Amino acid sequence: MTVPATDELLAAERRLQAAQRAGDVAALDALLDDRLIAIGPDGARATKADDLAAHRSGTSVITSLVEEDLDVLVAGDAGVTFFLGTVTGTFAGAPFDARLRYTRTWLRDPAHGWRVIAAHISPA
Repeated sequence: MTVPATDELLAAERRLQAAQRAGDVAALDALLDDRLIAIGPDGARATKADDLAAHRSGTSVITSLVEEDLDVLVAGDAGVTFFLGTVTGTFAGAPFDARLRYTRTWLRDPAHGWRVIAAHISPA
């Protein structure tokens, strides 16, 4: 039986959240497209390399990520996840605790499955 694309994307989003909480750079590497562009809550632009380096170095540490709401939209081999939740941790040595919205655009390909190609994070 074939798994619906929305279920596959939901599972990928949950793997991404788990990787963020664990600081699992290998899992993040697999889930983020090499072309990733992300806009953070401060308006700063980051690439996949920037994100992986921040997790690898300990500059970005997520200690808690609590999902309040998650919507999934799939259109062919493209999808979008809309996450709302509370995220706590440290960034550049400063603690943070924020209610955030993540909008992630995903692409699906046979070699890699679902991967994030664009993201936007804003205060909720």
